[in-house]
Amino acid sequence: MMTPERLACRAAELIYDRQGDDIVIMDLRQHSPLADYFVLATASSAIHGRAIAEELRERLKREGEPAHHVEGEANGAWVLLDYFSVVVHILLGEIRQFYGLERLWGDAPQRTFPESPDDARRAGRARA
Repeated sequence: MMTPERLACRAAELIYDRQGDDIVIMDLRQHSPLADYFVLATASSAIHGRAIAEELRERLKREGEPAHHVEGEANGAWVLLDYFSVVVHILLGEIRQFYGLERLWGDAPQRTFPESPDDARRAGRARA
């Protein structure tokens, strides 16, 4: 079983591998009782959102981390995967912008994934 921080990072890696964009890991441990971490990512379409969520759910289950609950996978516009201590949100860009989850916990520490171009190269996918 992974630590919550490792699970959040692993989810971000898997989302990145499926071409998810604007990946943010939010550390909510001192800011919310909902979860230790949120992982936010943008999908380019509903089909893309469903594909990211399906891959994430299946890979993490194989790695010993099954999702407790999944919402929104049928329509793909906002898919939420609940791993108790980590909640993953995969959203279409306009939905992410409208709801502004980053703004709701604006004082919580946040980091982008990957953090640098070197991290992207190590993950096997450099961005232009």
